Parts: sequence; C-alpha cells; structure tokens
Amino acid sequence: MASLPIRIALVGVGVVAGALLYMIAIDAPPPEGIEQARVDAAIEEYENRLRVERIAASDTQVANRSNDLLRDANTPVLGNIEGDVALVSFFDYTCVFCKAAEPRVRQLLEDDNGVKLVLKDFPVLTPESLIASKAALASRNQGSYESYHNALMAFRGQLTEARIFEIANEVGLDVERLREDMEAPEIADQIIANYDLARALRIYQTPTFIIDDHIVTQPSAEIDFPQLVADARIQ
Repeated sequence: MASLPIRIALVGVGVVAGALLYMIAIDAPPPEGIEQARVDAAIEEYENRLRVERIAASDTQVANRSNDLLRDANTPVLGNIEGDVALVSFFDYTCVFCKAAEPRVRQLLEDDNGVKLVLKDFPVLTPESLIASKAALASRNQGSYESYHNALMAFRGQLTEARIFEIANEVGLDVERLREDMEAPEIADQIIANYDLARALRIYQTPTFIIDDHIVTQPSAEIDFPQLVADARIQ
C-alpha cells in the first residue's frame, strides 16, 4: 500500500502525476512514452503544494497565538512600543547567526520609528545561553535591559558565565542584585513560556523571526528587514 505522502499525491496532483510518484516510490521505471520531464514536473508540483500547505498552516498557528507573541507584558520590547509593525525575534545570546543579524535589526529600528521589536529569549544552545537570558530579563528591574541586551548581542567570542557578569558591570548594573533577581520564579516562568510558545509554533532554531503572522523561513543573512516591514504595511 502507498505511504501517506504518496497517497496524498495521488489525490492532490492528479491521476497521472500521482501514478508517476507512486512508481518512483517503488523504484519502478516510468511507463513507455512518459518522459522524465513529466516525472520531474509531477514531483515539483507535489512538493510546491505541500510547501504552500505548510506555510498556510504555520500562518494560522501564528495568528492563533498573537496574544502570546505580541501582548505578553513580561516580554521585552525595543523600538516603538506603539509601532504599527511588530517584528518578533526568537533568539539566543550565544547564537552567531543571531548576532550576525543584530546590526541590521538595530539599523531597522533606527531608520523606521514605526517598528517594535518583540524579543523572545529562546536559550537552546548552551548552558551559558540560559544564564544570559535570565540575567538580561532580570536587568529590567534596574532599567538597563536595552543597554545590557545590546552589549550581550555585540559581544564576539565565547560567552562564558564570567563574561556575562563582566558585561553587566560594564553597562552599570549592580551585579549582586542582578544575580539575586535572575533567580526569581517569574524569570524562569517567562523562559518556559517562550519554550512552550516556540514548540507550539514549531520553532526549533535561532534566530527565528515572525512578522505579520508569517514565520520568516529564509536564512537570516538573506533577510531584507525593511522589505519585510514594507510588505507588512500593505497587507
């Protein structure tokens, strides 16, 4: 019996295309007179339809979780908190790709005062990731979140526990108070909520950006942030 994807294909791309896909699945040669180009076209059509369906399902999930994404009072927001376009970032302070995208994100906020950046700590890479996230969230109690966040993102090299607190000291934070505040239950609750939200949206890597109910799927180096914002405004 055909596997589920092949049975979907039989229905979704027509009898001829579906039959071709089935024969490919069982390593049978295409029938005489059916050229390879038609086989390739059938496969491409099937893959494109699955891609469109996955994107549509993802957009629906994002829309359903808009309150958690955009209106959680415990989530840090940079830029214009009343902005007309929200860019949500799931990030990790030890993620080199997050840090590579950071200058362009910051430039976007400087150039466009209608954008708000919603920052979802998603420490998934190293033990230091979690320490940095807890420290950054706790820095809000001292009114220094933005400067500390920016300094952590600007740091290049191995982000050790010692360096996390050295950076805190450099931006003027009371480190002893920071160490105490970062162990508060609400800090852990916030990070767990971010984990749960990411899992619900099938987000497993950093950085992941969301804008206008869409998860941005291309590599971060290829993202044109101003264009994303412009597209969101005309939706």
